Amino acid sequence: MFNSTASAAVSLTLRSIFVLGLSALLSVPALAEAKAKAADPTTIIQQKLSAVRPDLGFKVLGRSSMPGIYEVQVDGGPTLFVAEDGSHFIDGSLYKITPTQFIDIAEVRMTAMRQQIFATYNTDDMIVFKPQGETKAIINVFTDIDCGYCRKLHNEVPMLNAMGVEVRYLAYPRAGVESDSYSKIATAWCADDPNQALTDFKTGNGRKFAVCDDNPVASQFALGGSIGVNGTPATVLMDGTLLPGYRTAADFAQLLGLDVQAN
Repeated sequence: MFNSTASAAVSLTLRSIFVLGLSALLSVPALAEAKAKAADPTTIIQQKLSAVRPDLGFKVLGRSSMPGIYEVQVDGGPTLFVAEDGSHFIDGSLYKITPTQFIDIAEVRMTAMRQQIFATYNTDDMIVFKPQGETKAIINVFTDIDCGYCRKLHNEVPMLNAMGVEVRYLAYPRAGVESDSYSKIATAWCADDPNQALTDFKTGNGRKFAVCDDNPVASQFALGGSIGVNGTPATVLMDGTLLPGYRTAADFAQLLGLDVQAN
């Protein structure tokens, strides 16, 4: 028979073994979770890209439609297509092959994002030229004062309005926010009559610069860059489609499905 001292020792030993075993069992899920997190492609990709370029911001958007490839947005830069192990990336367009066409994967995502942005964008921050009658369509135009084709497009605005197209302008001074182009377009946005001021600048009737502190030009310039605008004029339709370059009122009528003959 065990004496009381021996029984206590055995009991303590068994309890210790039980506690250690239970601790080990409880730690298994935690270890598994940590291991899974470490092996998560999003974490791996983020870590590997940031290790090489810690000065850049990388946002993993999720899996692309191509197996084993993730979409990664560089802050203020391009979309990368990165292997799930973070070993390689493609800087360019990734296309899905369908029976009838090639589909630009990044552009599909960007189109949806633009549609969402302009569905809720505050028109108080835009310079808007509205039709006198019914508004049948809306175009959002990134513009620059010192852009010849922007001036040419502005000459089409009366005809666009007559067809029922509402023209909403956003500022995109191509020379940047530390330029005379910025001062000109910001002066238009800050004017008592922004529509007239913008028209004056575009027709060569310059004004004295008067830039207010709360103008939206810098934020609109940044917005343009983030949604694929890299020149002016650049038009975003309400379905998110981006149309770079100049188009006539007749071109827009055809794109928007408007009956010109009825106007």
